[in-house]
Amino acid sequence: MVSSHAGLALLISAALIVPPAFASRVHRSPTNGQTSSSSHKLSQTRHKKTRRVRGQQAIEPERVTQIQQALIREHYLSGETDGRWDETTQAAMQKYQADQGWQTKLMPDSRALKKLGLGPDYSGAINAKEGNFVAPSSSSSNTLPQASGFIAASRVSQ
Repeated sequence: MVSSHAGLALLISAALIVPPAFASRVHRSPTNGQTSSSSHKLSQTRHKKTRRVRGQQAIEPERVTQIQQALIREHYLSGETDGRWDETTQAAMQKYQADQGWQTKLMPDSRALKKLGLGPDYSGAINAKEGNFVAPSSSSSNTLPQASGFIAASRVSQ
C-alpha cells in the first residue's frame, strides 16, 4: 500500500515537471501591425538621455525691480533699482531671509516675498469683485456674560 502511494506521487510529480521542460517557445506577432524585425530594432536603439532642467531658472526684470524696491524700503538694499538679479540684490535677499529665520537659497522664498508685500494678486480672480469679504466682527460683541464659568441661563435660549 505504501509503495503504491509513493509510485503514484512519483508519477504525478513527473507528469507536472516534464511537459514545461520540453515545451517549445511560441513566438507571437505584435498586435499593433509592426513586423517583428521593426519592433526588435526599436528595442535595440539607445535613447539619448537629456537632462531636464526643473524649477525656475531666472527672475524676470520687472519682478526683480519689485523685489529691489521692497528691499530698499526695508533698508536691506541701497541705491537705485536696475532690474538685474545681481550679487548685491541676492545678498540683500539672503540677509532678509536669514533675519526672518528662513532658508537662504539663491531664489527668493515665497514667505519672504509675501512679507515684503509681493505676494500673489487675487484682484483678477473670478469672485474677487462679487465676493463679500467682510471683516469679522470684534470679539467684544460676541462674548456672553458668564458666572463662575457657566453661561447665564438667559443667553442660552437665544
